[in-house]
This record gives sequence, structure tokens and C-alpha cells, in this order.
Amino acid sequence: MKQAHVKRVRDLVDGVLLLDKPVGLSSNDALIKAKRVLNAKKAGHTGTLDPFATGLLPLCFGEATKFSQDLLEADKTYETTVHLGINTNTGDTEGEAMSTQEVIVTREQIDAVLAQFRGPIMQVPPMYSALKRDGRAYYEYAREGITLEREARPVTIHQLDFVSYEAPFLKLLVTCSKGTYIRVLGEDIGNALGCGAHLNALRRTRVGALTIDGMVTLETLQAHPAPLTMLAPVDALLASFPLVELSEALAKRFLNGQRLALGKEDVAVPEHLGRVRVYRGAALLGTAILQEYAVLAPERLIAFAGEKV
Repeated sequence: MKQAHVKRVRDLVDGVLLLDKPVGLSSNDALIKAKRVLNAKKAGHTGTLDPFATGLLPLCFGEATKFSQDLLEADKTYETTVHLGINTNTGDTEGEAMSTQEVIVTREQIDAVLAQFRGPIMQVPPMYSALKRDGRAYYEYAREGITLEREARPVTIHQLDFVSYEAPFLKLLVTCSKGTYIRVLGEDIGNALGCGAHLNALRRTRVGALTIDGMVTLETLQAHPAPLTMLAPVDALLASFPLVELSEALAKRFLNGQRLALGKEDVAVPEHLGRVRVYRGAALLGTAILQEYAVLAPERLIAFAGEKV
């Protein structure tokens, strides 16, 4: 007699895991492995890292998934090694070499080229990307040998620092806006130097206010006797937002979705308008938009937070 399949019961897990993603694993595969270890019911990542890349991949669980969009929009910092002289079809080590050129560049030439890429620039997305056209990802077309016209998009390179150069390897530190492809930046720098290039290594070290401090590997997570203790709290995602603390009465109104006129209440109001994180004591209630005249408009609320206030 065939045994009935028993569906695994997942736990309600809330928090953020700062994962140090290894080489060779997709962001989604890393998420699946971590979700299995934590036996979490709901999980999501905050923007993908290419399989060849390593470093900070914040994974959100439970209530933290409500705030993952903030990290998708956030600036990121990377350490990267650009291999000058060789272009590949993917722009990184996973692709096939398409052309090889002699590399004769000086530090002065490198500095001059790097200066061209700082600040607002236009960047053409790569064919090997998850962007879609007519419902299909670009990389699907690329694997069939099809190259599509792509429009250049505005991105901002906030920081582009020279770290070292040992021919043909150029090491850089990059802080950039959302939507920036470091693979394309590396290729463009190589082309501007007249020799072409691809990325030999890429490591993400910062996403928004989150850094490599407190990062854990999958191996550490899997071997830990109490893996849930390795999660950061949900509000780790919101550390850069000003804080608003409400009284019990105001907190209940806030959780019911009511806009609050804080100017009429005994509440410390941040100077700057915009997004804030809202608490009752130590309990995170959610995020809100602080508008003119100290009006607090609820945005994303923590489920069941009413039990904590």
C-alpha cells in the first residue's frame, strides 16, 4: 500500500539573515537552503547576486519580507577584480572568451578612465541578465545566439576607487545605485582602456545600511545547534530610517491604518519628512511616511503587532 505523503509543517519565522553567498550558487538556491535549515514558512531575498559572485545576500523571513523592497532600491557596495585584455560573452568568468587583446596601461591611464565613470552615467544592460522582453529573460535569447537592442539606462556610480593593479588584474571598490551591472562597468572600463575586460571576481560588502558585519555562511548556519539565533531582527532592514515612538493609544490607531497628526501629540517628531520606522516601546509597528504638518501616514504594518503593544 502506497504511503501518503506528509506535508512538512513550516514555522512562522521573522527576521533577517545576512548570508555570505558562496561562489557557484544562485541567490534563489541559497534562499531555498537557508529556508530549509530554518524551517521557515515565508522567505525572500533582496536582489540577486550572480552565481559567480560572493558576499552579502540579505535574506528576509516572515514579516521582514514586507520591507525587502527597500533593499532592492538601496545603494550597494562591491569589491571587484577586473581582468583586462579578455572579453567574454557573459562579462564574467562563467562565459566564453570572445576576444583577447594586449594590455599595456599605466596607472595614470587607469585613473583618467575611472574618472569618466564616476557620477551619473548611462549603462546598457547585458544580454546575460534576468531583464525580460516579451515575457522571456534576456539570457534565454542570449543562449540561443540572439542579441537584442537594449536601451541605455541611467545609473549612478557614487564611488569608484582604485585598490590595486597587478597586470592584468585591476581591483576596484564600487558603490552604486540600484540597477547597476558591475559586469558591464568592468567591460566598459576595459573598452575605455582600449583592451577590453571581464570580471574575474565580485564580492558585495554592503546593501543599504547592512554590511558584512554579522554575515554567516551556509555551512555555519547548517552546523549551528540553534540557527534561529543567527537571525537579525526585522528592523535591521530599517536602521537608516528616522525613528518615531508612539504611545499605546496612538499605536493602536496607527495599527488600524489611521493617519496621525503628531503635532498635536506629545511625540518627538524627526526633522526630515519622508519614510520613518514606527515603534511602541521596543516593538516595531511598521513603516510610515512623515508628511507636512507632522502628519504620520501608515505604510507597511507588522502583522499581529497589536499583541505586542
